[in-house]
Amino acid sequence: MTGRVRGGRVARGGRLGKLAAGQALRGAGTRVQMIGRTEEARRILAERSTLQAAQQLVTVLGGMKGAAMKLGQMLSVLEVDLIPEAHREMFRAKLAELRDRAPAVDFAAMRTVIEDDLGPLSRVFADFDETPVAAASIGQVYRATLHDGRTVAVKAKYPGVDDAVAADMRNLEFFSRLWKSALPSAADGGVLDEIARNIGTELDYVREARTQHRAAARFRGHPYIVVPDSIEEFCAPHVLVTEFIDGSPFEHIRTLPAADRDRIGELIYRFYITGLFTDAEFCGDPHPGNMLLAADGRIGFVDFGLYHRMDPRHVEFERTALRAAAENRPRDLYDLWTDRGIIDPAAGVTPQECFEYVWAAAGWHLLDEEITITPELATAAVVHAVDPRSTDFRGMRRQLLPPEHVFSRRADLLTFAALGQLGATGNWHRIAREWLYDEPPVTEIGRRSRLHA
Repeated sequence: MTGRVRGGRVARGGRLGKLAAGQALRGAGTRVQMIGRTEEARRILAERSTLQAAQQLVTVLGGMKGAAMKLGQMLSVLEVDLIPEAHREMFRAKLAELRDRAPAVDFAAMRTVIEDDLGPLSRVFADFDETPVAAASIGQVYRATLHDGRTVAVKAKYPGVDDAVAADMRNLEFFSRLWKSALPSAADGGVLDEIARNIGTELDYVREARTQHRAAARFRGHPYIVVPDSIEEFCAPHVLVTEFIDGSPFEHIRTLPAADRDRIGELIYRFYITGLFTDAEFCGDPHPGNMLLAADGRIGFVDFGLYHRMDPRHVEFERTALRAAAENRPRDLYDLWTDRGIIDPAAGVTPQECFEYVWAAAGWHLLDEEITITPELATAAVVHAVDPRSTDFRGMRRQLLPPEHVFSRRADLLTFAALGQLGATGNWHRIAREWLYDEPPVTEIGRRSRLHA
């Protein structure tokens, strides 16, 4: 999967594109309203059992440390207006608790963490601002200057966070009992192991430094994207030092004119989605707090703790399944899922049910029309993906998500949610065709990005 264009597949893709745009839309009624199915998602969230389960989950997470803040960051991109009005304030308050659970740690304690790894601050830094510029899920970020004049970001772990997150991971068995009633696949041991393994990688700052160095090299000189390089000689188990991006946060990006937000939306899509299908690796944390608008107009991406590599065979499986949905081939999609063990043939799930489920959760990649992604649309897609309780999707509750796809689907849904916060408009299918069918880019950003690659 090198991204090279092969003539045979391009010609085939062109034929399939006509099928997706014509027959699928006429024969299956897959209009933009099918993506997310917001009214149906609203009904799902109105169920008392759903509200009680969600409230219990949020309450339990309040007792966790780094993992709870991470989940709060993820949930904060979703739209609580889908929740019945009587419950919205409760959810907003509880999610705010999770999102903002960063411990109030004095700099004296944080300084001890840094100096235990790097030695006296004055040996490494010419200047060090003791006021944190950001709070990560497991640490705080400071701005400093090296003796060679470079401005850097210094991310230091909270004292004791390794033990706290380890305890959180042990609690995953408890979560499995909460999830069994809503989505049995989430209680699968393999899925829980995959979640624990990936969240555990966030604690490995040495690994993150290496990963970020590779990503920075990959995007060095890119016309639209910048990744700050790690300063590996100053990275240690509890401290991560990287180049500093002096950029505007996502909240500022949301105030930009629509054309600018659409351009940035395409870049976010390409960074988090296209890379998965072209390189079989991706940054699994598409949270708005990890996106910055640099002074030169490029978009900066930070935080590579949840960087994930997939076996190319699993990536190809996802691509093949999405093609089947795009091309109105429900039976082929059903056969793929049953052969993989995702669907039990005895469960009574129909090919059409599989087809409509994929369109509700991932149809934004498949519909050959301009779509403006809204928070409501993105949240509805997440609801259907993780809690498919509607009449149409009732059988899908027994789906078994293979562990190797947990974080790719998470990245997909959270990218959709972030774009919903941005209100970005685009023909996402035309961008997706680059990785669905190896077709050449049709946007200027795509063409210039491919030249860089």
